[in-house]
Amino acid sequence: MSGNRTFTMIKPDATTAGNTGKILDKIIESGFTIRAMKWTQLSKEDASRFYEVHKERPFYGELVEYMTSGPIVAAILEKENAVEAFRNLIGATDPSKAEEGTIRKMFAKSIAANAVHGSDSDENAAIEGAFFFSSREQA
Repeated sequence: MSGNRTFTMIKPDATTAGNTGKILDKIIESGFTIRAMKWTQLSKEDASRFYEVHKERPFYGELVEYMTSGPIVAAILEKENAVEAFRNLIGATDPSKAEEGTIRKMFAKSIAANAVHGSDSDENAAIEGAFFFSSREQA
């Protein structure tokens, strides 16, 4: 996935609020191609494994609870310089600090319920994409 692919999740706050289509439209309008996508619900075991990097942080338990509270949409996106381009599109984690027109400014409810996840590096994009999609699904 290096360079031109990234991973995203539309989080439970956004899917349950009915914003999935609007967020996908914004992604596509921004020049990304969706290479793989699925609507699913994380089990506590899956969410615990996905966010294991945060296991020692005080918010870990709340994060796992939140990410299992409703459905998510996982997707692999493609565009030149995908990780940086997508991070710019989604905006700051705190929606009150996110720039106008970013996904989090438009759809996030709070720092915790921030509508979308975006990989922070090419390496993590590959790891996170492989968590949700087989190599055949990532074609």
